[in-house]
Amino acid sequence: MNSLKKFFGPVDMTIGTPWKNIALFTIPMIIGNIAQQLYNTVDSIVVGKFVGDNALAAVGSASPIFNLLLVLFIGISVGTSVKVSQYFGARDREQLSNTIGCCITLTAIASVFIMITGSFFVRPLLELLNTPASIIDWCTSYLTVLFYGIAGVAYYNILGGVLRGLGDSVSALVYLLVATVINIVLDVWFVAGLGLGVFGVALATAIAQAISALLCLLKLLRMHEIFEMKPHHLKLNGEHALTIIRLGLPSGLTQAIFSMAMIVVQSLTNSFGEMVIAANVIIMRVDGFAMMPNFSFGTTMTTYSGQNVGARQYERVEQGARQGTLMAMGVSASITVLILIFGKYLMGIFTSTTELVDLSVHMMRILAVGYIAMAVTQSLSGVMRGAGDTMTPMWISLFTTVVVRVPVAYGISWLTRTPELPNGRSECVFISLLLSWTMGAIVTAIFYKVGRWKKKSQFHS
Repeated sequence: MNSLKKFFGPVDMTIGTPWKNIALFTIPMIIGNIAQQLYNTVDSIVVGKFVGDNALAAVGSASPIFNLLLVLFIGISVGTSVKVSQYFGARDREQLSNTIGCCITLTAIASVFIMITGSFFVRPLLELLNTPASIIDWCTSYLTVLFYGIAGVAYYNILGGVLRGLGDSVSALVYLLVATVINIVLDVWFVAGLGLGVFGVALATAIAQAISALLCLLKLLRMHEIFEMKPHHLKLNGEHALTIIRLGLPSGLTQAIFSMAMIVVQSLTNSFGEMVIAANVIIMRVDGFAMMPNFSFGTTMTTYSGQNVGARQYERVEQGARQGTLMAMGVSASITVLILIFGKYLMGIFTSTTELVDLSVHMMRILAVGYIAMAVTQSLSGVMRGAGDTMTPMWISLFTTVVVRVPVAYGISWLTRTPELPNGRSECVFISLLLSWTMGAIVTAIFYKVGRWKKKSQFHS
């Protein structure tokens, strides 16, 4: 019983062998992130098989807009996770309680704001992006349902972040797996059984995310030995709120920049027609799974770095950074090989259209090697964030996205225009992404080596 409780409890990453701590924490993270990716992937598979390729394109085209309006929660989540891991490492119970309570209140305020503004701007944004008339109604329906159910999505991500900041990646995984099963069952029932189409997959996702959020909250309320959750802890403490926002805002802005670039590039993608739009959706779904280990190692390194900074074990931070980055690169290299070998079978899961499968495989091969570069970027950025330096990763993302990706995509498109291809070659979308990933890894490694992030790591409780 004690071993089971230990397995589902918080992990102290300030003691023991760094690579073992990182591996044990990352494995549930990878499984959990894969399960979370299943939300969107199952949506795509169900609508692709039961409704058609245009419905598949609609679900994918809606995603960048939804991600853009999630930046508030990403900021709150990252800022909270950094402070939670640091206060946990410093063994500061009261400050830990205040930080968690503050994040719950901030999330409630942000949820109401996004629910109102998001649903209001959905249609105008889709029209601005030249979304084809054949899919715009489906896109609008999908996004409207997700925005009305935004609280469930927000609280799962943020409360799951709190659990991970405490070193507990297993509980968040279990709750997510439960919700994923519910999502799959509801997807099939709502779409194949009730014929609700794109509206049905969005409704299934919103319900499942709300259930996972509730399970995370119930788990946190039982962790009395680590922190307290009394009414006064839920007050919007100005100091804690500002610290969370200051630490989380750069990460939120990073995601906003990335999502805006995705939207700008989506506009370019839309110009190539429904077939390329659908291929892009399939690739991004496979990409979501391929990128999960990188994101998982990045989150793990944030928790690892935060706890050890809180405990003032700075040499241990650097030791773990080296070991964690090498592990991440090894995992990504293995995934790259699998994508190159089994790419056609992966794409065939989403559609039976041979032309669409072949186009998707061709584009995916352009991206494949870039996952190794992203392993470096995510791991070292996670170390810097955990130490309190959330600005450097933001500036790097700004550079690789705004200066590299968008201009390269449109530049290649313009240079490859012909009478047969008036908008240029559609490969430009993926070549630009590969170049931005590679440049990001180089610049991140340089800034990590320079070590300015260490100055931000002088933790004060």
